[in-house]
Amino acid sequence: MSNRPQPLFPEPNSEPFWEGVKAGELRYQTCNDCNTVVFNPREHCPNCLSDSLKWNVSKGEGEVYTFSVVRQNRVPGFVEMGAYCVAYIDLDEGFRMLSSVVGVENPLKDIHVGQRVRVSFEPQDTGDYPIPVFKPM
Repeated sequence: MSNRPQPLFPEPNSEPFWEGVKAGELRYQTCNDCNTVVFNPREHCPNCLSDSLKWNVSKGEGEVYTFSVVRQNRVPGFVEMGAYCVAYIDLDEGFRMLSSVVGVENPLKDIHVGQRVRVSFEPQDTGDYPIPVFKPM
């Protein structure tokens, strides 16, 4: 368990995302008018500006687009992690998400671009919302 920052509510754009995380789901939006995949959560489609968006549940699988390994960090909630990976993950449904790749012995050697990963939800010591992270498949 860790102590990462938690979302602050009310937050109308991302609250359904965080409620999904709490339920063990990785949610994203699609536009009802032009079918654009939308992530990060928002009120309007970035393609056609429609406000007709629907929520979907991702299967949570994708691949590492790019990543960086943080070796030192003094930010509360991250200090205890030691070296950790921050990555952009391309999800199979067509959106890109910033997250972490966890569950590897050495983040300097065990993560690579194109690596297949699956979402996992990391419980937190404080707060109700786990953090979506990714593990190698």
